[in-house]
Order: sequence, then structure tokens, then C-alpha cells
Amino acid sequence: MPASRWNAEILDLLEWFDREDLTLEDFLSEAIIPDLEGLGEEDDFDESGDQIEKIPREIPILPLRGLVVYPETAVPLTVGQPRSIKLVDDVVSNDDRLIGLVASKDPRDEKPGPEDLYRVGTVANVHRLFRTPDGNIRLLVQGIKRINILEITEKEPYLKAKIEVNSSQVETGIEIDALVRQVQDQFKEITDMVSSIPQELVDAVMSLEDPLQIVYTIANFQRMDLEDAQELLELNTISEKLQKLVNFLTRELEMVQIGQKIQKQAQSEIEKVQREYFLREQMKAIRSELGEGDKQTAEVEEFQRRMEEAGLPEEAEKQVKRELERLSSIPSASAEYGVIRTYLDWMVSLPWSETTEDNLSIDHARKVLDEDHYGLEDVKERILEFLAVRKLRKERADEFEEEYEDEIRQVREGVILCFVGPPGVGKTSLGRSIARSMGRKFIRASLGGIRDEAEIRGHRRTYIGSMPGRIIQSLRRVESNNPVFMLDEVDKLSQGFRGDPTSALLEVLDPEQNSEFRDNYLEVGYDLSKVMFITTANLLEPIPSPLRDRMEIIKISGYTDKEKIKIAKGYLIPRQKRENGLREEEISFTDEALQTIIRSYTREAGVRNLEREIGAICRKVVTKIAEGHSEAMEVTPESVREFLGRRKYYGDEEIEERTSVPGVAAGLAWTSTGGEVLFVEASIMPGKNNFQLTGSLGDVMKESARAALSYVRSKADQLGLDENFYQDQDVHLHVPAGAQPKDGPSAGVTMATALVSLVSGHPVRSNVSMTGEITLRGQVLPVGGIKEKVLAAYRAGSKTVILPKRNQTDLEEIPEEVREAIDFIFAETIEDVLEAALGNEYASGSPSPSEGN
Repeated sequence: MPASRWNAEILDLLEWFDREDLTLEDFLSEAIIPDLEGLGEEDDFDESGDQIEKIPREIPILPLRGLVVYPETAVPLTVGQPRSIKLVDDVVSNDDRLIGLVASKDPRDEKPGPEDLYRVGTVANVHRLFRTPDGNIRLLVQGIKRINILEITEKEPYLKAKIEVNSSQVETGIEIDALVRQVQDQFKEITDMVSSIPQELVDAVMSLEDPLQIVYTIANFQRMDLEDAQELLELNTISEKLQKLVNFLTRELEMVQIGQKIQKQAQSEIEKVQREYFLREQMKAIRSELGEGDKQTAEVEEFQRRMEEAGLPEEAEKQVKRELERLSSIPSASAEYGVIRTYLDWMVSLPWSETTEDNLSIDHARKVLDEDHYGLEDVKERILEFLAVRKLRKERADEFEEEYEDEIRQVREGVILCFVGPPGVGKTSLGRSIARSMGRKFIRASLGGIRDEAEIRGHRRTYIGSMPGRIIQSLRRVESNNPVFMLDEVDKLSQGFRGDPTSALLEVLDPEQNSEFRDNYLEVGYDLSKVMFITTANLLEPIPSPLRDRMEIIKISGYTDKEKIKIAKGYLIPRQKRENGLREEEISFTDEALQTIIRSYTREAGVRNLEREIGAICRKVVTKIAEGHSEAMEVTPESVREFLGRRKYYGDEEIEERTSVPGVAAGLAWTSTGGEVLFVEASIMPGKNNFQLTGSLGDVMKESARAALSYVRSKADQLGLDENFYQDQDVHLHVPAGAQPKDGPSAGVTMATALVSLVSGHPVRSNVSMTGEITLRGQVLPVGGIKEKVLAAYRAGSKTVILPKRNQTDLEEIPEEVREAIDFIFAETIEDVLEAALGNEYASGSPSPSEGN
């Protein structure tokens, strides 16, 4: 039994006798065999109670807190209250030195009254007394007899009571002998498990013969609950006392055994740890003798140094320290060691506090942006606005020193832009230019084809080969926490069974959340609010609306011929000269030559194919120079045909040629690569009133074709057409380039015009293109992508463009040179479209169409 389970007063008694230089035999004689000197012979106080008149009928009562004193035992007590000290002083001044010891029902009550005391106690003799320096009294009392309190006679200055001696009933027999032996055996078994109990004390207890003295002595050495100890005192028969003590010792023995089992397990673990420690120390000593040093300790120290230099936030620093403790405590050959080492390397390598200072000069930024890109005024203006705001906030920082305590009103640092436009217009290169103008580092990550959420947010460390996502990986490569971060092809993300990466981007591209971006691998927050995110896309529709809502959309349309010539002369030609090793004077391009390349060999919104054709011409010139022709080459329209061969596109000639027959109309479409001219062809033949649609048309486009046919049939008489043109006839509507899927409502007016042209036999006017949605009532509804469609008509050489009336305001986005080159007609009804495309006879009394340039 652990020492903590021993009666604290008995331990105090041992210390006292040690301090008084008394031997253990003296202690045993004091603790077990009461000294009744002055009270008569021992037989005067046997259980028969023959001479109990020696004990006064009224004695002082000393309340005890949490302690029960048994007859025939010695117990040390500490007295500190004034009334208790007064009581002890009066008692020791008497010859009998007798005192009544009664337990208080509530051990927390420091001044119990008569009603707070049990009615059964013990009369005892004050054997020894010792006054401490703090004014308390230490005394050793010896229990003599069990008493009942009959009446409290005095309360001041201390309690006095009338008592009667309550002797236990004497019992003998084999049952009593068996219970005594059981108690002694249990006590010995307990003491054998507890090395702190002196063997002399055990021998003294085992040598006792009186059953009552055995009960009280063993109970005195046990730490029992107050209720159990009081119950043991109040029991009248020896058999009941023995049975009570057997039950208690049985439970105590089980607790000792369980405690020893736990202690052995703990000791085994401690020995294992100590053994490993000694082995490690021996390995260290061997390595030191071999001159190898402790690589593991060196790695831990290196990580600690890098952690201090990295400037980690509080949460990340706690995580790193926790992992460092694990790293230093496991063998380097363990598989877990490599996992922790890789994790720590990532944590201390990230740019937690490494920031590049922004160049806030507006003039410098404008100069850099103009040097790198021609046009794109909307984007350049937005970047200059961002720098202007940063500059003004920095200059006026003193005026806004007070910060809001809540996080909702915190100033957001980052900016999230989305460049949407066709390929080749300079979206990606614009990101590099923005970074150069601001003095920031640039990093790019392509998102095309990603279908795993872990590519963005990282893998958890439980997987083999896990690593952070692309966001954290890119920041580690760029070594800055405020770079210009370009996420290319955000519209090309796809979903799979591993999750939705677009959902993972919601946290990255949200200024309200990305200050606490949590990568699955790092498991701590990383601040992305200082990063300037720029995403690029060809189409907006594939991007989920929650993600679109978090980004500032900037649309970049295609270039005009004039802009392409400027870009070619300022950017493309110089780059191709450098890449092909040509000197400045060895090749030159005239504006007419560039115009020929643009119109006859390319048809695109951007300039990628234009640069390829320029590069092809440069390579042919290089070949001539390598063959010995050293004269300078000026590229003209004639030499363009010589270098590039036959023309690929025919521009206005194609529109004029294809619309020269009835039933063909030129429409305008918007695609991911920019605007396109889309031809609609109609044909009629004998049949069974069928309407056939071909050309890889989508459902919306098919519905527009049926709406156009229904309108033409319902208005045939007003349009001057044969009302029965559809009887016993099949109509076939075809949109060429059938390998390319097509959809959308904007070809409705084109289909209606082609059908009217077919039935009337009047061809559409040359160089006329159109766009707009049609209703069954003949209304022309507005459509999107006007700028891209008009630029496509301009590239194709169209002279007249028919647009919905409500799209008239969209002309503000059209470059001036395009507005001057094209005649715009705005239609409210299909009659307006037919009048402009086929002639005045189809106006049907409707208002004349609006016109404008």
C-alpha cells in the first residue's frame, strides 16, 4: 500500500519519535499498549467495565475534524484554536489528564457546536505535549474507553459533557478466531506489498491476542472514510467490528494490487525509455569517437535556426516547435523521421515574412505598361488605380492610425482580377508586365485540366509522398509573400471523383478568407491577402458563378488591323529579328505588307498567327542570307505572296461571293477565339413539309431556326411571299463548318433573312452581315459579344452590319477606325432587317431603320 494511504497522524507520530530520539520499541509501546499509569492496574479497565468509576462522569470534549480515535491506540493531534488550547492546558493541569475525543460530522466546520458532533467517542489520556513556535500544541493521546455523550453541560470556554462508558460486548469462539486470523492475514499481505511499513510494526500487530485491540490497532493504521471509521467505533459486538474490517481490508487489498500492477507497467515503460536513452548516448559517443558527429542534432539545430530567421506567425511557430520535439526524440532511421523532416523543410522554406516593396510611381508603371503592350487601356487604367490607392494610403497612413477591432472592417490588401478574352491578345504576358511595373515578383500556375482538389489545397500528411498544393508550392519558388500570381486557364478546370478544384479556389480568391488559407499539408493558416491574383480565361460561362463573383472581370477583346500593325512593328518584328539573328537593317516590313498578312493569311482576334507568319518570312530571309545574298530585304505585299504562298482567307470577296445567290445570309457569332462570320444557307425542295437542320447546331440554335420559319410562314402574305410555299415542300437550313458545334440565339435574324431570300428569290446585299435574336412576333432582341462580332465583320471586309436597336450603346466600345469603316443599321423588328438586307419592298410599312457610323 503506498505511503499516501497511511494514516497521516501515524506518520507524524513516527516523525515525532524520531525527533525525540525514541526507538521504534518506544513507539510501539506508545502506539499499541496504552500507558494507564495513574489509573490503576490493567485489569481495572477490562471489557467487563468493573472499575469504570475511575473515569469522571463529566469531562472536557475536544471536537476532532476528519479523525476518529479508537480505544487502546495512541494518536498524535495538533491543536490550534484558542478554546482548544485552553482545554488542553486545563486538562494537563489535572492529575488524571483525561479528555473526551469526539469526531465532528462535517470536517470542514472549524468551530462545530454540540449538534455537529457524533454521540459516540473515546475518552483518552494526554500522554505527551509539545508546543510549536507558531503557538500550536502537538500532543500524543492514548485512547482508553468508548463513551456515549449523554448531555452537553458547558459550551464556554470549551465544551463539557456528561458521559457514560460504552464497553463492547466480549465474544469468543471459533468464528471470532477465524475472523481475527483473516484480518491479520490480510493486514500482513498488504504490508508485504508496501515496503515503507516497518517489519517491527507488523510483528507487533501480529503478536496481539485481544480481538478488540487487533481491530482498533489495524483500523488506526488505515486511512478510512470518516463515516466508516465512526461506524466501526459505534458497532457494539466484536464480530461486527471484525466483519466490517474484513470487508474494508478486502477492498484495500484489491486497490493495492491494482496500484502495484499500474506501477509495474509504468516502471517497465520507464526502463524501456531509459534503455533507449543510454543506447542513444552510447551511439553519440561512438559517432563522436569516429569523428562523424551527431547529424540528427545538427539537423534539429539547423531547423531551429531557419525557423527563427523565417519569422513564422505564432500558430506556425508552435506547430514547428512541436514537430521539432518529435524529430529530436525519434531515431533517424524511422520512416516517420523522413516525413517530419520534409514537413519542417517546407515550413521553414516558405516566405512567411519576405516581402518585396512596391514601386508606387504612377509614371513608371504607365511607362512599363506602354512599353510592353499596345492598347488594353482598361487593364492599364485598373493597374494604375491600384497603385494610386496604395500610394495614397501610404502617404496618409498617419491620418488613419486607428484600426477597427473587428475583422469585418479590416482593410483588404490584395486584388483579384480576371482577364477574359480570346487567345493571343496578351493576357499572360500582361501579368508579367504588371509585376514589372509594380516591382513585384511574378509567378504563374496553369490550371488547365486540373480535376483534383488536392492540386489546389494539398494532400494530407497521412499519405505517402504528400505535398502542399500548387498555391503553396508556387509561393515557395517565388520566395515572396506578395507576388503577382497568375492562375492561367481558370475556365479549363474540370471536376472528378477526387473533388472540385473550383470549390477549393473559392477560399484562395476570396479577399475575406484568404488571409487564413489552410493547406491540407501545412495544417496552419497562411496569409494570401498580400498576393495580387490574376486569373485568365477564354470564356466566362464555364467558371462557376460563386467563383466569378469573387473576381473583378476585365474583358479583353480582339485587336483591329491598325492595332495589329502597331503591335507587329513595335513588338513582334523586333522579337522575331532577335530570335532569328537578323540585324535591324537586314529586313523591314511595309504597312501594306503587314496589312496583307493580317487580311489574307490570318483571321484571329489576337496576334499569335500573325507572329508566326512574320517569323516564317524572317526565316526565309535568313536562309537567303546564309546562301550568300547580303542585300537588305524590304517586305512588300508582292513579296509576302512570294514568301507565304497562296492566300488563306479572302475577306470581303468571300461574303460577296457566297451571298450572291438567294438563300444565303452572313451572320456574326461569338466564340472562345473571338468573333466569327457565320454563313446560313437555306434550300427548298419537293417533299412532305419537313424542316431539316444541319451543321452541328445546339438546341437553342435549332429553336431559333424554327421560330424564324414560323415567323416567315405567318407573315408570308405581308412579305409578298407565296402563302403556300411550304406545301409539299421540304426546307433545309444548313450552317457550314459542320465539324464545329454551334449554339445560341443570335443567329435568329440571319436564319429569317436566309429563308425570306430563298422564297422570294432575292439575294442578300453584298457585304452585309447581321446578328440578333428573333421572336415569333418579329421583334429583334439584343445579344452579347457585340464588340467581338463587329471586329470579326471588320476583319472579313463587311461594309454594313445590322444590330439590334438596344445594342446601339455597345458601339462605344468599338474602336473609332472600325466605326468609320462600317455602316451600322439598328433594327427593332425583322422588317427592319429585311429592308436593310434585301430591299425597301420588305419594309411593309414599318418605320425606316436607324442608321449610324
